[in-house]
Amino acid sequence: MRFLRSLFLVIPFFIFTSAHSSDNLEKVVFGSNWLAQAEHGGFYQAAADGTYEACGLDVSILPGGPQVNNRALMLAGKIHFHMGGDLIQAFNSVEQGIPVVSVAAIFQKHPQVILAHPGKAESFEDLKDLTLLIGDNGFRSFYRWMKAEYGFTDEQRVPYTFNPAPFLADENKGMQGYLSSEPYVVEKEGGFVPEVFLIADAGYSTYATTIETMADTIANKPEVVECFVNGSIIGWYNYLYNDRSAADALIKADNPEMTDDKITYAVSKMLERGIVDSGDALEMGIGALTDAKAEDFFNKMVEAGVLSADIDFAKAYTSAFVNQGVGMDLK
Repeated sequence: MRFLRSLFLVIPFFIFTSAHSSDNLEKVVFGSNWLAQAEHGGFYQAAADGTYEACGLDVSILPGGPQVNNRALMLAGKIHFHMGGDLIQAFNSVEQGIPVVSVAAIFQKHPQVILAHPGKAESFEDLKDLTLLIGDNGFRSFYRWMKAEYGFTDEQRVPYTFNPAPFLADENKGMQGYLSSEPYVVEKEGGFVPEVFLIADAGYSTYATTIETMADTIANKPEVVECFVNGSIIGWYNYLYNDRSAADALIKADNPEMTDDKITYAVSKMLERGIVDSGDALEMGIGALTDAKAEDFFNKMVEAGVLSADIDFAKAYTSAFVNQGVGMDLK
């Protein structure tokens, strides 16, 4: 397997055979959905090691943030690609007639988690015995699925303000979080390792960290979409399995609050829980996106009352640029 992973490093040069000088590269802007972090690492890797350039793209990464809406910039034609969240937003775009299409799904599992104090929950169902800190967005999305699928209640939920103090002070509380964020904070500030339940492992079957673009971009510049998708996939492979130091340097330059220990923690958790390298990616390559999984998640959201059954959900994505075995040897 080590040999195969080393061999994979030469794949960009087989896939992208034409040489491109810096003056004839196509300029592309990719907007992330939050501040630079390890969860964006594969995109930074492809920018740092020349993978995007190898197929003719000059890619700039535009970080998101609390006051930044990069998806709106893409809708306005200011940027070319955007880092999507889960598929709910993509399905909603179809309902609203917005021609945004997901062309790859980097995260095969959503990193959303529920935390509990040690010994207070041994399974996901045990969380029903706790008061849960859940934010408003989560209450309108994944928590509705938790109610429909497992019997969680409105009464046990209290609003989460993204302050872990109430959770740290009360062992009978659970708290929503992001796999690489809140657990890390709890370990540092609370001095204990929390129980961490990944909602994807409980059946919340959406993709996350998708690559979105406009339908017009797919129609008019399919070669640019193909290059960006394949380059990103290769970047993610190399970021997770090879030397990521150049990408980490770019991440820290874009987000000075990001430290090496936070990055190392996040990468270890992504690998440990199969966020990128699990599910369909094992057979089809990183970025895999299938009809079966999209339909499964759509049906769950309809049953939970999150989405309308009338949405033509298949318009929200295309698998034309993925499922081709790029980024294999993940087992």
